[in-house]
Amino acid sequence: MNIEEYFLMKKNNIIYFDNAATTFKPINVINKEMEYLTKYTANAHRGDYDISFKVDDEIDKTRYLVSKFINAKNKNEIIFTHNATDSLNLIIFGFFEHYLKEGDEVILSKSEHASNIMPWLVLKMKKGIVIKYASLDEDNKLTVESVKKEITKKTKVISLAEITNVVGDQRDIKSITSLAHKNNILVVVDASQSAPHKKIDVQSLNADFLAFSAHKMCGPTGVGVLYGKMHLLNKIIPTKFGGGMNETYNDSSLTLLDLPLRLEAGTPNISGIIAFSETINFLNSIGMDYIENKEKHLKKYLIEELEKLPYIKILNKKSESGIVLINIDNISSSDLGLYLNTQNICVRSGKHCVKMLSEEADFTDTVRISLYFYNSYEEIDELITALKKYDDIKKFAKN
Repeated sequence: MNIEEYFLMKKNNIIYFDNAATTFKPINVINKEMEYLTKYTANAHRGDYDISFKVDDEIDKTRYLVSKFINAKNKNEIIFTHNATDSLNLIIFGFFEHYLKEGDEVILSKSEHASNIMPWLVLKMKKGIVIKYASLDEDNKLTVESVKKEITKKTKVISLAEITNVVGDQRDIKSITSLAHKNNILVVVDASQSAPHKKIDVQSLNADFLAFSAHKMCGPTGVGVLYGKMHLLNKIIPTKFGGGMNETYNDSSLTLLDLPLRLEAGTPNISGIIAFSETINFLNSIGMDYIENKEKHLKKYLIEELEKLPYIKILNKKSESGIVLINIDNISSSDLGLYLNTQNICVRSGKHCVKMLSEEADFTDTVRISLYFYNSYEEIDELITALKKYDDIKKFAKN
């Protein structure tokens, strides 16, 4: 399989290294979305006619494929949301707002994405919970031992990314979950940066809740996944009420539908959810082990080439994912990112939605190069060629 043939964006003379933000979409995903838009546009769970039944079947097919992709026990453990942020908000405000009481402790880290810190901060203000931050080591990585040090009798939940979106470190979620459950602690996993890049097995991880987005794994924007163990999902109080999630209601009572529809109020991103089925099929055809290994080889090569440039600072050399952070002394990350844009190279510069990391790390703004399996060694060579033009970079930064 020539993977590049599946991505029309690869033909636009763009070198794209911002895959931690979002990813290109393969043609089969685009075609599947077009199929819905041109052949059987109808609402879900609304019509008593063939094309509406077709929509329901396609959504149910995607739900089944996602459940198999992460090895959930039951397809009804898969809730469709708008993105991982939406999923985490539903978990935190639909479940933990009612589960936690004043003084209960939540363990996070300061390298979490804003979506896995800000809702907890709101809950701290609303409920008086206590947030504790497990410390990072000298490489800005989080260890099981660091999490263990923060656990007390008041700890009720640990909420962590499996792979972080800046440092790119991979956490040992299985060991953390085992430790947590021995202490009657629930575990929430932000899998936004892991589900696209490695095999996920929620039964093996034994996480209580897990969230990720379709758009970071070659899928459409506006589609998120919330996985939860069935007995916990059943305790979530919906944060949205309306069509498609109720059985009956009147002025004095209401009855909600069973999972998963109970947590999917209103018209969803139908075309996106349906197209997400082709995303899963595409990733399965390539193989998640292949994707993970390809990225490791690309990163190894990228690090080796960057190390040949003495003015480049590599800030997360020991992280496990395909994320590489760099800086150049006296050149702002924004200037370096904009310079690379003049070379048709797309990277991310700034704080990357992780504004508390600077409280522990010795850097603030960075240029983030994030790889995916459709990147190539030749693209890395072009990046290195652009970075070799040190004088041009300095001149650009001065203007």
